[in-house]
Amino acid sequence: MQLTVNGQNVEVDAEPDMPILWMLRDVLNLTGTKFGCGIAACGACTVQLDGQAVRSCVVPVSAAAGKALTTIEALAKDGVPHPLQAAWIAEQVPQCGYCQSGMLMAAAALLRSKPQPSDADIDAAMTNICRCGSYQRVRAAIHRAAFALHGSAA
Repeated sequence: MQLTVNGQNVEVDAEPDMPILWMLRDVLNLTGTKFGCGIAACGACTVQLDGQAVRSCVVPVSAAAGKALTTIEALAKDGVPHPLQAAWIAEQVPQCGYCQSGMLMAAAALLRSKPQPSDADIDAAMTNICRCGSYQRVRAAIHRAAFALHGSAA
């Protein structure tokens, strides 16, 4: 199957019903996307499909055909952290770190659709579970990144 992953056309030897998560991790060896719950509840496996945040543990590889699939490995460009990644560090968001790649991918999709999200927008979009409870820091980091990207506060 021909797919576009992180801007690269790749040929993937995977069954059409294989979850994207396992294709990324086991076939392409892109291990930044994490397995959490396997039922799309926690969000650790969040990636972007045509810029939309999706839970890769339940979306089949066939759904990625003809679409741009983006993982955490492509968030930074040319070794320069994405403004979200810089904000994550500045706001000391990571604790255990397991949810972070999914959180960052969901936050990046949010900022693409709403460049200056309100707290309510962030709360509605960020449905990923953080067992360490860093939600206030996540919100602050998203606001910081929005400012860095677009120059004004919500």
